Amino acid sequence: MAKPVVDRLEQELSGQAELIRIDLMTRIGLDLARRYGIRGTPMLLVFDGAGSVVYTQAGIPDQGAVLEAVSALG
Repeated sequence: MAKPVVDRLEQELSGQAELIRIDLMTRIGLDLARRYGIRGTPMLLVFDGAGSVVYTQAGIPDQGAVLEAVSALG
């Protein structure tokens, strides 16, 4: 399951980045899925300060790769 990995990422990124979970069964979730081409879950997107997607990963997140992508943002 992805939830334990995402929970750990949320703890590790505390104070550095905000982790937001989106429910794709809501209107907002469906709108975001269309906007970013999300076709399945779990799906992780990392955005820079300007709102551009700088990293994506489908499936269970690779914690190290996500932390590296966030760290690269400064």
